[in-house]
Amino acid sequence: MAKEKLINLVAADMGYGHQRAAYPLLGLSGGEMITVNDYKGIPEWEKDIWLGNLKSYENISRFKKVPVIGKGVFATMNYLQRIKPFYPFRDLSKPTLQQKYFYKLIKKGLGKDLMEKLGDSRLPLVTTFFVGMYMAEEHNYRGDIYAVVCDADISRAWAPLNAKRSRVKFFVPNSQVKARLIMYGVKEDNIIITGFPLPTENIGEKKEILKKDLAVRIANLDVDYVYREKEKALLKKIIPDTLENRKKKAISITFAVGGAGAQKEIGGEIVKELAPFIVKNEFVVNLVAGIRPEVKDYFEMVVKDNNLKLGKDVNIIFHKDKIEYFKLFNKTLRQTDILWTKPSELSFYSGLGLPIIMSETVGSQEDFNRAWLIAIGAGIDSKDVRHVDEWLFDMLKSGRLARAAMDGFLNAENQGTYNIEKEIKK
Repeated sequence: MAKEKLINLVAADMGYGHQRAAYPLLGLSGGEMITVNDYKGIPEWEKDIWLGNLKSYENISRFKKVPVIGKGVFATMNYLQRIKPFYPFRDLSKPTLQQKYFYKLIKKGLGKDLMEKLGDSRLPLVTTFFVGMYMAEEHNYRGDIYAVVCDADISRAWAPLNAKRSRVKFFVPNSQVKARLIMYGVKEDNIIITGFPLPTENIGEKKEILKKDLAVRIANLDVDYVYREKEKALLKKIIPDTLENRKKKAISITFAVGGAGAQKEIGGEIVKELAPFIVKNEFVVNLVAGIRPEVKDYFEMVVKDNNLKLGKDVNIIFHKDKIEYFKLFNKTLRQTDILWTKPSELSFYSGLGLPIIMSETVGSQEDFNRAWLIAIGAGIDSKDVRHVDEWLFDMLKSGRLARAAMDGFLNAENQGTYNIEKEIKK
């Protein structure tokens, strides 16, 4: 039976980040997620605008790999969306060109149809997309408005044009985002530090699922007992099962590409270099294609070219429906020892006790996510993937990856979904 609908949950179908952040909140929305750029009945002119924006972003993300010209085009886009240095603390409330562009479209009617359809319910509107927040406020949405922030630091776009007079409330992942919003002019009373919303099926009501999976993961990653010997007192207090566990399975690496399908070649190289160890059951690799059939096809070719068995040596995580893909991905994470990805919104999944090997960043916000992951000890920069068969073993023997798993569990908030639910139900 579907749960009672307590909110209107609004995201955007642009990559994975906005909808991945919304997915754990489906229990509050009666199972409904509304996408601002592709909902039933969206006016055609609005859909055309969104399609143009999405295609431009994806093309530029992929175009980045083109020598000289590609990097220049991407750098220009990134500059327009950049996050300014955090220090010194100062007034950064001046609107950006990106904001002015969207507000101009909103004044022409962008989002009005959706807000009129949702407004009669008077339910709180919770959005994981900053333009959804603009729309709701500018078109006088009748209920409360909440924005869920999806990165460890954010650009000016995440605060309304006139932030000092805005009624929007923010669910933020950490104290730095709170301070940043204050710089942008948001009233402190409108900012609530909740943590990023993570999938509850990977946590449990009392962290019982999370702790069980983490205990097995640390035993798998700490092959020479280096980390467990050093941190015996800490582990005994928090996860005593970790000390008793023995390595039970092949080490599972999950490699995830971004929404634009960029960096898929890294996944191919991981499989190629680790193939001799995969066939000996030392590793199993999960290649996350998301909803992109062309990435799935590429990964299938990689498996075939390396004479490996699909579904045994290498698994491909794919589903044409994004919600179903999230379910498959979250299920895969329970069996994952190492998450390898660019530091996108998946950075917050370090809170599930997952060590994150970070591939190259794509965009200013990912530079800040990377810095945050390093600061909390959960993220490790990828070294040359062509030599992964050497440096990965060194990390396993030193206990570095086991430490990153535990640091993520300890230092990245994993109760975001529950904290947001408590705030909504107040």
